[in-house]
Formats: sequence, structure tokens, C-alpha cells
Amino acid sequence: MGILRLSHVDVRVPDLDLATAYYTEVMGLLEVERTATEVFLKCWDETDHHSVKLSYAPRVGLDLISFKVEADEDLAELESRVERYGFPVRRVSRGESVGQGESIRFETPSGQLMELVREVERVGGLLPKVNPPPFPPQGLVGIAPPRIDHVLVTAEEVGEATRFYMEVLGFRLTEQLLDGNGHQIGVWMERSHSPHDLAVVTGANGGLHHFAFWLDDWDHVRKAADILAYNGVQIDVGPTRHGITRGNTIYFFDPLGTRNEVFTGGYRPDPDFPTITWTEDNIGRAIFYYEGDLNDRFMKVHT
Repeated sequence: MGILRLSHVDVRVPDLDLATAYYTEVMGLLEVERTATEVFLKCWDETDHHSVKLSYAPRVGLDLISFKVEADEDLAELESRVERYGFPVRRVSRGESVGQGESIRFETPSGQLMELVREVERVGGLLPKVNPPPFPPQGLVGIAPPRIDHVLVTAEEVGEATRFYMEVLGFRLTEQLLDGNGHQIGVWMERSHSPHDLAVVTGANGGLHHFAFWLDDWDHVRKAADILAYNGVQIDVGPTRHGITRGNTIYFFDPLGTRNEVFTGGYRPDPDFPTITWTEDNIGRAIFYYEGDLNDRFMKVHT
């Protein structure tokens, strides 16, 4: 019961056509539906209506983060928990949001708008569900990740945000980064038995650092680097490896300045997985194990 996984990330873009071209032709996402001001995109192996929503707005930024819950009663239970914690909750009716049924929305202690949804329209992936081949379909464009993976946001008080996500929403803490006084300055949390579905690091409330797509192995990460370089996409860091999560990664920017990541590797954290702790004096290796250092650009976020 409770939250299953990340459902979709909704971002604002001042140039809808440019953003759509990048996410379909370079990232290789599939356009599912379009309105005058919105474009809905999904990865080739996802069956839900969309995992990325682009909305026209004068300023780049994060609209909301949506997580899918397992059962209908989860919405009512989590709504009650959030309200008891002291945050108002808005019910979104079926049909009010394209491609999905009823949901709840609320602001988190870290300042992001979060949505929880149970029913999402199923549009299907590109592989059949009966006797499918064990590899991606032919003719995919660009990087073509099979699915969205996780999102990282910023918070002025990481510890307070972590308590809310764990105690109210039921996230499990896989890894944490502590400062010299033992305070959390970064946390990585999961619900889907991956190293992280949601991460929070110190920064401005409401900030989006990046959202990430899964790739199946290191060869696909290297191929992604080739595609990014060929298309003149600004690479932030990588290809490299994280200490935290043990994953392989590249960070890069879409043409409007929102940071993306492709990610693979890591480990399977079971529900009783013991939390891994990193200390601030090892922050470089924690984030980028090979380089052992962070660049100034990596700290940039959208609010």
C-alpha cells in the first residue's frame, strides 16, 4: 500500500516547440498528446499516458512532481496524513488533468507542489505484452530511455523535508549526506526498491535540481554521451560514477536550461535496507566518485 513510484514530472518552458523537439529528437521520448499550451511525453517502455509534461510559461521551472499510489484508498489515507501534518490538500477531479483520474495535490515542506494519483490512462508501450522480444524495438530515435527514474529537489531544511517524506508519505531512506554537526544536507529515498525515487539536497525551497531517465547499462550511457555531443547539448558532468547510489551517470541541460540525467546501475534496497551515511568531508566522492569534486554549475537549480 502507498506510493509505488514516480509517475511524471511537469516543467514550465518558454518555448514549447523547442523543448518538444529536444525531448523527442534528442532524448527520444514519444509525444502522446498535445494541447495549445501543453505537450505530454512518455518513454518507449512506459505504459502510462505520460512521464513528462511540458507546459508553456514565460519562465522555466518546476510545476509539480507526481507519484503513483497503489490503491484507491491510499489517496484518502495520505490526504489525511498530509492534513494532520499541517498542509492543506486540494482534490483534483477526474478529467481535470489530461490522462489521469482523481488525484490530490499539496505543497511539501521543501516547497515543491506534489501530486499523488491512483488511476492513469494506459496507452501502452512499444513492445507487446504477449511473447515480446527481450530488447528495445527497432527504429528508436535519440537516447531513447525506457523509463523515467527519479527526481532531485532542493530544500532549505533537508531534515524537516526528510521527516515529512518518510513519516507522512512512507519513503525509505537509502543514503544520507551529513555535515560536520551531523545534520542532513542531502538524502536519497525510495519506494520502488531502486536506490532512489526522490532525493533532496540543501538549497532554495521549491527548487528542481534535475529529473533523470533510466538506461539499461553502461554502454547505453556512453552512447547517450555520443548523442548529446553530436547534437551540441551542454553536458554538465560525466560520463562518470556516483559514490551515493553507486550509479553511472551523465548530467546535461535541455535547451531551456533544465537539467536532465541519464542513470544506470546501483543496487536493490529491500525494505530493511540499512541507511548508508556519507560525511561532508567526502562530499566530492559521494556525488562524483571518480572526480572527487563538484563544479559550480552543478549547484544551479530552477525555482
